[in-house]
Amino acid sequence: MPPTGPVAPPAVIELRQYTLRPGRRDELIELFDREFIEPQEAVGAAVLGQFRDLDDPDRFVWLRGFPDMATRHRALTDFYGGPVWAEHGPQANDTMRDSDDVLLLRPEPHPEPHPEPHSGLPSEPVGSGFTASPSARPPVGAPAPDRFVAATVWSFPPAYDGVALIRDGLLPVLRDTGPAPFALLATEPARNTFPRLPVRTGENVAALFTSYADEAAHRRHLAQVRAHPAARAEILPGIERVQAAAPQRLRLAPTGRSLS
Repeated sequence: MPPTGPVAPPAVIELRQYTLRPGRRDELIELFDREFIEPQEAVGAAVLGQFRDLDDPDRFVWLRGFPDMATRHRALTDFYGGPVWAEHGPQANDTMRDSDDVLLLRPEPHPEPHPEPHSGLPSEPVGSGFTASPSARPPVGAPAPDRFVAATVWSFPPAYDGVALIRDGLLPVLRDTGPAPFALLATEPARNTFPRLPVRTGENVAALFTSYADEAAHRRHLAQVRAHPAARAEILPGIERVQAAAPQRLRLAPTGRSLS
């Protein structure tokens, strides 16, 4: 049985981006939301979010979490070796052209912006922001919500602490000018112990996720960030100077059963 109450925040998160055969994204989403969520959660995986990529009609993006790498190995072994994938996996695979664009990530704790006044204590770290609460998940067939999720993935040179630039520089500006991002993730360096599902290796990334009521709110937030004196003069140019490639910016629309 899948869990029904809140699940501990995941310590390992996969960001999975699938390129699908033309016109088949809705087919995969309907199959995924109907057949693949509860069986994965029953074996120890947490389905954290499923999205349509608004810039590519043949792109499906989703996130899956685990409490640790050992649980990841067991959960993937059980799910992909189990009866649900045996029955429905061929149909899912038939919708896909490529499913290997996968980043293995970990939550990057960051301090609360407002510690208790006069406490004399440092603020407490915040986790990934991705939480799995199966009881809050909409039922099969639920309409897609109006929410808009923005994600940015920065790539940095090997061993460079690029996530610190995001955590200590950009994150406070984002909080000051709009909704605080709900997740900051960094590369999980552990070896992929389930080679049947490849992940991108040799990566050093930081990924930031923020949720908005709609895309217009996102555009307003972006404009405020770019106009912020510190961001304009120091923070954004500093990130651009050290990044290894242009960042990937994802405009995402949650599916009907997405928790994020």
